[in-house]
Amino acid sequence: MDGNGRWAEQRGLPRSAGHRVGVEAVRRTVRAAMELGIQYLTIYSFSSENWARPATEIDDLMGLMRRFIRRDLADLHDNGVRISVIGERDRVDGDLLALIDEAVALTADNAALRLQIAFNYGSRAEIAKAARRLAERVLRGEIAPKDITPEALEAELDTHGVPDPDLLIRTSGELRLSNFLLWQSAYTEFVFLDAYWPDFGRELLEKAIDEYRGRSRRFGGVGQQSSVGQTS
Repeated sequence: MDGNGRWAEQRGLPRSAGHRVGVEAVRRTVRAAMELGIQYLTIYSFSSENWARPATEIDDLMGLMRRFIRRDLADLHDNGVRISVIGERDRVDGDLLALIDEAVALTADNAALRLQIAFNYGSRAEIAKAARRLAERVLRGEIAPKDITPEALEAELDTHGVPDPDLLIRTSGELRLSNFLLWQSAYTEFVFLDAYWPDFGRELLEKAIDEYRGRSRRFGGVGQQSSVGQTS
């Protein structure tokens, strides 16, 4: 969800204003995903590299996460949204972790949409952690080195139980993954949009899906028509 700060700067506003408007774009996108029948939606809300930003901006982003949960949790729950959060818990304040745990627990049985929030998340760290867990299992004699397969590593990822994304959308015109779902995106289709995240909503989501549907997904073999089930 890229471009909040630049959206604000172009309008002579503080970067925090862009982040606040970006939360409204999240609400629009979640509603649109449900209306379009998307089953899985992953949003990249705070990366492990974002700690390098100014302290005031980090505080604002953490505050937005708090307000999003407090304001939207009841509505998301009533609409059958299941919330899960991937990423590290270190450096995150205890009160925010408690809110996250509450949201995950409250919505655990919902099935209309799986909303996966990547918060304090970095894909390289996720993969390294999964590899470390497998190495520890080898040391304990639970598995042999030959048992370390792609399937075994995938089972140790934060996203275990969630299908790999069919479609990844990046806003703001940047053409890179920025350490997001590197393992999971091996055969994901990418759509890059020039629009900044605060301007994102159903119209641009449908535009990205239409572009995706026109592609042929081969997975190393013959092509097949694309169909959207999960979006990041």
